[in-house]
Order: sequence, then C-alpha cells, then structure tokens
Amino acid sequence: MEAPLLDRRSSGDSLIGEDGDYVPVRGLKEGWRVFCIETVKLWIIGGPIAFQIICQFGTNSVTAMFVGHLGDIELSAFSIAVTVIGTFSFGFMLGMGSALETLCGQAFGAGQVHMLGIYMQRSIIILFTTCVLLLPLYIFATPILKLLGQEHDIANLAGVYSLLIVPQLFSLAVTFPSQKFLQAQSKVSVLAWIAFLALVSQIILTWLFVNVLGWGTTGAAVAFDLTSWGTAISQFVYVVGWCKDGWKGFSWSAFNDIWAFVRLSIASAVMMCLEIWYMMSIIVLTGHLNNAVTAVGSLSICMNVNGWESMLFIGINAAISVRVSNELGLGHPRATKYAVYVTVFQSLLIGVLCMIIILVTRNHFSILFTNSIDMQRAVAHLSGLLGITMLLNSVQPVISGVAVGGGWQALVAYINLACYYIFGLPLGYVLGYVANLGVVGLWGGMIAGTGLQTLLLLLVLYKTNWNKEVEQTTERMRKWGGQEIGSEKPARGVLPIKNGRH
Repeated sequence: MEAPLLDRRSSGDSLIGEDGDYVPVRGLKEGWRVFCIETVKLWIIGGPIAFQIICQFGTNSVTAMFVGHLGDIELSAFSIAVTVIGTFSFGFMLGMGSALETLCGQAFGAGQVHMLGIYMQRSIIILFTTCVLLLPLYIFATPILKLLGQEHDIANLAGVYSLLIVPQLFSLAVTFPSQKFLQAQSKVSVLAWIAFLALVSQIILTWLFVNVLGWGTTGAAVAFDLTSWGTAISQFVYVVGWCKDGWKGFSWSAFNDIWAFVRLSIASAVMMCLEIWYMMSIIVLTGHLNNAVTAVGSLSICMNVNGWESMLFIGINAAISVRVSNELGLGHPRATKYAVYVTVFQSLLIGVLCMIIILVTRNHFSILFTNSIDMQRAVAHLSGLLGITMLLNSVQPVISGVAVGGGWQALVAYINLACYYIFGLPLGYVLGYVANLGVVGLWGGMIAGTGLQTLLLLLVLYKTNWNKEVEQTTERMRKWGGQEIGSEKPARGVLPIKNGRH
C-alpha cells in the first residue's frame, strides 16, 4: 500500500517529538525547514490533484471554445446550461461527495483503511439518489430559465443542451466517490493520468462531432457525456482492481447508518453549494440587463478563465483536506496547523501572480473564446474585477479544504450564507440595478461578499484549537464505524501506529 506521506522521520529528529508530531517552531531556521517539508508534502499530493481537476475543467472549457465559435447565442446558451444548470448540480454533488473526503482521510490517517470501501459505496448510493432528485432541474430547464428572466432564444437552446448532458450528471455519482477514495490514500497519479486522457478525448471527440460531422451543440453534448462516463468507469475499475487494502468488495454494510451519512453529506453539500452557486447567480442576474447576449457572454468568458484558476485551487483544496484529515487521524495537531499556514501563504502568492497575468493580457485572452470584437471589448472592461476575484479565490478555497478535512462544514456553511447571500448578493443587486452600474456593479458587490467571507475564515483558522480537533476526530472515527485510534488491528498492509507514525 502507498504511504500516506505522513512519515516525517527523514526530516530530522530535531523537528519531531516523541509522539511523531512537530515540536514548536522557535526560530526562523526551524520555520524554514518546516516550510520546505510541508511544501514538498503539499505539492506531492496537490500537484497531481490540481492537474487532474484542471484537466476535468478543461473538458468544459474546450467545449465552450468550440461552441463559442458557432455564434454568440450558442455561447450564451451553452454557458447558461453549464454555468447555471450544470454548476448547480455539480456543486451539490461535489459537496455531497466531500463528506467522503472528511471520513476517508481521517480513517486512513487513523489506520482504519478497511472502512474506505464501505464509505465509498455509501456515497455512491447517496449520490445516485441525488441525481434522480436533480433530474427535474434538467428536464424543465427552459421554463425555469425563462422564469428567472433569461431571453427566450437563450433559454430554449440552453434547455435543449441541459437535456443532452443528463448522462454526465449521473457519471458524477461514480466519479466523486471513487476520486475521494483515492485522494484520501494519496493515490493521485492515476487520477491525473485518467483526467489527462479524458481531456485529450474531449478535444478529439468535440472536434469530430462539431467541426467534422457538423452536429453543433448536440455534438458537443455527446462528447461531454462520453468523456465523463469514461472518467467514471476508469476510476472505479482502478479502485476495484488495484486497491485491495481499501476495497474489500461490495458489502451490505454500505447501507448501515446511511441516514446519518446523508446528514453529513448534506452539510458538506450546503457548504460547497453556497460557494459555487454564489458566482453562478451573477450569470442569472446579468440575463436581466440590456444587451443580455453580450453581457452574459462576456461575463461567462471571465468566469471560464476564473474557473481555470479555481480548478488549481480546488486541487490545492483537496490536497490540504487530505493533509488535515490524515494528520488529525494520526493525532498530530501541530503538523495540521503548520500544513495549513504554509498552504495559505503559497496560495496567496499564486493568486497575486494570476491577477498580474490577467491585467497584462486584458485585451487579448478573450480571443480564445470568441471572434466578436464587441465581446472582446466587454471582456477587457471586466478584466480588473476578474483579477481581484482571482486574488480572493486563491485563499478562500484552501480554507474550505481545511474545513472539509477538519469536518467543519456546518460552520463554514453559516459563514457562506451570511457573507454571500445576506451581504454580497444584495449589495451586488443594488449596485447593478439601483445604481445602474450593470455587470460591474453586480460583480463588485459579490466580490465584497467574498472578501468578507475570506476575512472571517482566516479569523476562524487563527482561533482554532487543533488539540481539540484531534479529540473530535477520534470521536468521529468511533461514530462512523471505525474504532478509537490504536484500538483495532490495522487492515492488511497497514503498519500499526506507533508514536504517531506508520
């Protein structure tokens, strides 16, 4: 079995206490050594995960590029279908799957590897049921979008596209649980390779169906569905065929305590959805402005570019979630804290770099998505707000990953609700419609909400008692089917925990 990247013995005994945790850092030299160690650990996990998620997002972005060259109406309709309908369900499904990220990561750190397969099966059952409940959103997408005020031409075409991508929705019920199963064990290289092959397949299939066969948006949807199910099947086959420690076969135990598991999944989903739906809502509000086609199209291009950076940080989000949950499972509060601080600092530096790149290329990057000069000018006008958004997004997803790793989903959900929907969204509406600032006002108000949320989450991190978090993790392992740390013989292939180490 692959090591969970938690063994720090090679880093030098002076940094490690008898319990396997870091000793307190008391100087710049020790701080720099811990920074280097944690940087390596973060990117060994986070690099492949970030690459995998960027490739997954690339399948969406590549499709948008092909569709965007069919026309402005097609681009706006595709963006509505993917950004509003698809993102709504994607956010909910990803959130439901994030409960598995908490439990699998902590169970793996605690040596309860045999529980990972049961958790994954439980999650698949819950997510398939969730897909069925989300179906009406796809079936009635056109009347829902018209009710929300979208132009009829855009709503009609978006509704057709939404129906065509229903198979992609159901693929997520397999993709997310198998993905979290592998991430918890740091088996991330295979995820990166599968995602890369999926991106290549998406490019080839979309080119074939749209440009060669002339199927238009229908061809783009079919390519999207095929690529999504190829990813889901590949990941599940790898779990069953090559992960014998965590996968012990199908088990009726997956149905035990399923309602309690649902409650944790819903808490995770609410936390995640309040974040993802927040930026989605600006697309809906923009559809009510004058010249909606250009407004929605230009904003969608900005959201697409922002999405590329967001995927990088969602990868770092997953990596820090794995690090936090594994370290808490091992009973290492100080290692958890240092991993969090190092990750937040590095993410902020990346965010600054991304903002600079956007501001420098503000008049050029939209050419990838559209040939329309008017659309390119509209995108350039919004690029300043895009840069600020990318800077804020460099910190916020990382802190959310810490929340998932620590099991704080409910707390973060309350913070998101207050900052986004009580403060940010109303402010954006006032600036956009009452003050007649249009898209700039809508987006500016929502950025203010994101800024407030980031400040509050940083305060939560500063006030966190990591020793208490370790105690809560031990209790969670008992509650969800494992035993108290160290009380059970580890699964085959897992070295026993001794002095906090594997």
